[in-house]
Amino acid sequence: MAKTATRGRRKAPARGKSRARSGGGGLLPWAVIGIAAIGGILAHDHWKSIQPLLARQTAPATRETAEPRPVARRDVPPKQVALAAPTPKAAPATPQPLPPAAVPTPAIQPVKAVPTAIAPGTAQTGTAAFGYCGQGAHINCVGDGGVFWYKGEKIVIADMASPIVDRARCDDERRIAFAAKSRLLALLNAGPFTMNAAGKTESSGAPRVVSRDGRSFGAQLINEGLARKPGAGGAWCA
Repeated sequence: MAKTATRGRRKAPARGKSRARSGGGGLLPWAVIGIAAIGGILAHDHWKSIQPLLARQTAPATRETAEPRPVARRDVPPKQVALAAPTPKAAPATPQPLPPAAVPTPAIQPVKAVPTAIAPGTAQTGTAAFGYCGQGAHINCVGDGGVFWYKGEKIVIADMASPIVDRARCDDERRIAFAAKSRLLALLNAGPFTMNAAGKTESSGAPRVVSRDGRSFGAQLINEGLARKPGAGGAWCA
């Protein structure tokens, strides 16, 4: 009976241990509160140095939350690309009428000067730029010492006779013929001159007495030894 009573009883906890446990559990909240108060005081005293650190740590998070990511909208239609307008086709060229066939123009023939007939006893005044006669048409040119063409008419100086270059029989005659031809060219180009008819115009030419200021060209050539009076005999070769 005594043993069973002993077993059935439970041992009562020691009073010291229970007090220690109850005391430890009651101090923990106060310790936490004290630490938090001390931390708050330190944070308040050092707020200026702590504020930049907190701003750096919170800035990335703020940017991430402030900048929302673009959300693709399903109701926006895709961008349309403008297509180049087709180039219009050029209209077919209208055929141009062909030009009329060129009509050949007839060659212009040189106009020959018509000689002016001078009645016997009348005078004609002439002036022109003379040169030596060549292979072409003779208009105003000198052929020999006593023959020249004026406006296409062959004039033979009637009051003189001079040797002809192509018919010279010696060097002296040829020299005199060239000198007479050159002297007549100079007289004709010196200015206006007068021509008086001295006979009928023939195939050999129109005989004229040519003069300036009343002085005959034939007489000047005779005086200079480049001509002779008509019909005078004698050879030009010594």
